[in-house]
Amino acid sequence: MSRAYIDKTADGRWQVCGELNFASVPGLLKRGEEIFESIDGDGVVRVDLAGVPRADSAGLALLVCWLRQARKRNIRIEFCNVPEQMLKIADVSALRSILPLTGSCR
Repeated sequence: MSRAYIDKTADGRWQVCGELNFASVPGLLKRGEEIFESIDGDGVVRVDLAGVPRADSAGLALLVCWLRQARKRNIRIEFCNVPEQMLKIADVSALRSILPLTGSCR
């Protein structure tokens, strides 16, 4: 079974670690809901994906769901250090222009 998790770093980013696939995404989706519910509206959430060694289309779907959850609560979200594999899937599925993907986390 795949295990992935998300934890808050000392500088306020949310660090995702582990493979993002059909087995690991449901747990992260639930955790994302908890995170967004705890943040006041008009905030910014930076999600660092540097700890993701591999992802499939379920991982990209997770980012879309998190974007939707954040927008529903007036929270701006940014995904940084996105693995090349995820960027390629985003290109093929025409999601790169929709998702707030940035280079490195600031």
